[in-house]
Amino acid sequence: MYILKPIARAAIPAALQKAERYRLLDDSVAAESICLDVLEVEPDNQPALVTLLLAITDQIVHDAAGGVARARAVLPRIADPYRRHYYAGIICERRAKAQAHQRGPRSADVAASWLREAMHHYEAAEAIRPAGDDDAILRWNTCARLLNQQRDPHRPPTEAYEPSLE
Repeated sequence: MYILKPIARAAIPAALQKAERYRLLDDSVAAESICLDVLEVEPDNQPALVTLLLAITDQIVHDAAGGVARARAVLPRIADPYRRHYYAGIICERRAKAQAHQRGPRSADVAASWLREAMHHYEAAEAIRPAGDDDAILRWNTCARLLNQQRDPHRPPTEAYEPSLE
């Protein structure tokens, strides 16, 4: 077992920039690792927590249930209630998109349910948003457009899925 090496407190700003860069390069595993290193030195570092949450949600497409659980475990550590609601919505929205790409039985219904949950969080964030911050509205509108592309976006799933035995 390897013992992890701590980073210097002075290296945190550069490390966070690297984490953002790795996310942009679609290397969310490296970004997550960097954030964990920062959080070992500063456990309440809010930019590191947000980047960690986003890096985890970037991976939801590969591990939906595990990714959602890991991302949700970060939420209570985000100090600002607005940001907690906003990022809770991001988790649900990314889970919905991952579900939609699976194209399995009832995947559209499950994705729609996740989108509606995301919209609930975005509405909660909107209610307490800082002046001039419409990010929650932008995300809510994205979810609404995705739902509107479905046949009946307000229809809850009604058909029970029965697996084929053949």
